Amino acid sequence: MKPLLALACLVMLTACGSGGPPPPDWKTDAADLIERYQKHALLGENTLAERYFQQAVAATGGAGRAAETARLWLVRCATRRAMLIDDACTGYAELASIEPNAADQAYYQFVTLRWEALDAALLPSQHQDLLRAPAGKRHEMLSRIADPLARLLDASLLVMRQEADAATLALATETASSQGWRQPVLTYLKLQQKQAAAQGNAAEQARLARRIQLVEQNLSPVKK
Repeated sequence: MKPLLALACLVMLTACGSGGPPPPDWKTDAADLIERYQKHALLGENTLAERYFQQAVAATGGAGRAAETARLWLVRCATRRAMLIDDACTGYAELASIEPNAADQAYYQFVTLRWEALDAALLPSQHQDLLRAPAGKRHEMLSRIADPLARLLDASLLVMRQEADAATLALATETASSQGWRQPVLTYLKLQQKQAAAQGNAAEQARLARRIQLVEQNLSPVKK
């Protein structure tokens, strides 16, 4: 699994491509650790995820790399927001001014819903169509996004912007479920259950309750 791996080369800490000398250890270590962070965060293994994240920050911060450390915080924020956690990205914002980067700043604006006057061309390609679409049509763009975590992130951002419909919730649920991402699938199942309750659909509520129970039974911390 390569979830949102460093924001599709925007935040890849190793070079996107081959050739030239191998990257220094701090780059490869940080890239590996941030991938591990994402994997365990999405599984709901929060203690282990946080351990990997702090190790990644130590790798870049210990090398005095402000931009790369800021990007790690941006990856963390985007991953959390994909799980519908309302992270304000303050860790990124506090470091970004040291070595400003236009692409990173655009991504920060995107994940924190500051879409007005945001240049879509600065975003990773998988998010550009969503931003360019009219507000009432954005949910139709989701199924075109090939990367599962990018799709889940965009669905979650639409939920936060109150632009999501029932199909958005269903797609986000299926995306998380198909990848085995326990934390977001649980969140989305509960959103769907709330929607079913509002519609008075008892049968759907019961079906979703069983799925929720199944996920919760397997959402236990991993000790390592």
